[in-house]
Amino acid sequence: MPLLELTDNARPLTYTVDAIDEEGRTVPTAIAGEHPLTLYLDRRELVTLMTLGAAPEHLALGYLRNQRIVDAVCDLASVQVDWDTGSVAVTSRLLKDTGTPLWQQPGIGERLEERTGRRTVTTGCGQGTVFGDLMGELDGIRLPTQARLTQEVLYTVMDRVRRHESIYKVAGAVHGCALCSNAGDSRGEILAFVEDVGRHNAVDAIAGRMWLEGAGGHDKIFYTTGRLTSEMVIKCAQMGIPFLLSRSGLTQMGFEIAQRVGITMVGRCQGKHYLLFTGAARFLGAPATSAFA
Repeated sequence: MPLLELTDNARPLTYTVDAIDEEGRTVPTAIAGEHPLTLYLDRRELVTLMTLGAAPEHLALGYLRNQRIVDAVCDLASVQVDWDTGSVAVTSRLLKDTGTPLWQQPGIGERLEERTGRRTVTTGCGQGTVFGDLMGELDGIRLPTQARLTQEVLYTVMDRVRRHESIYKVAGAVHGCALCSNAGDSRGEILAFVEDVGRHNAVDAIAGRMWLEGAGGHDKIFYTTGRLTSEMVIKCAQMGIPFLLSRSGLTQMGFEIAQRVGITMVGRCQGKHYLLFTGAARFLGAPATSAFA
């Protein structure tokens, strides 16, 4: 596969400002960064993402992948981040080789019109970044039926995420996502850890890294600090990952979609406590109750 040209333009993750405490003292305090990053595909503006800036190139790739705007990473020639203009320019091989934008190809332009508009994806925890009707794609997703997650590995992931150095511990105001191994002697090992001001940015950045590296999800575990919404479940399924964990709770739609696609979903992961909500057949150590029938 031809080499994809990437910049490496991460922003500083924290900034120090002065705050005044309850006793009137000035306290230098670390706060999380937040930057607008406008994504262009072959010079066409798609969206403005508000981001911490920790992994902007992977964020752009993951966004294009999760929105199903670009079919394969080999269709792309370069991803160039320029913070002076607050932009990330993604160039396709088609444009580079022929001068014709990718979005002028039959089907792709229509797909863009259906799934995107000129808009800003905020750092909040609302709709996130999904365009179009992804629900119709769920039935085509097949997760590995033989994959298993043990309680021991679950505890290992929880402990390693807890002990992992993070911006949240320093400055708060961010969400984190971890991609962990569920294979061989490396079970529970953190393979990638991304934080951003929005949890959807963090998951998109990990998706972009997996896409770039050609990594499959069948032997992976995904952990997020945010709540398990429908979009988080869909993105995890799109990456082919059968196990989704969170220290937070879940929504009704997140629960229903997890059941539909067959993801093993575990929430409220704190210390030695967890709640197994779906996919009990893959989990070794879950109590056998009629709730999973």
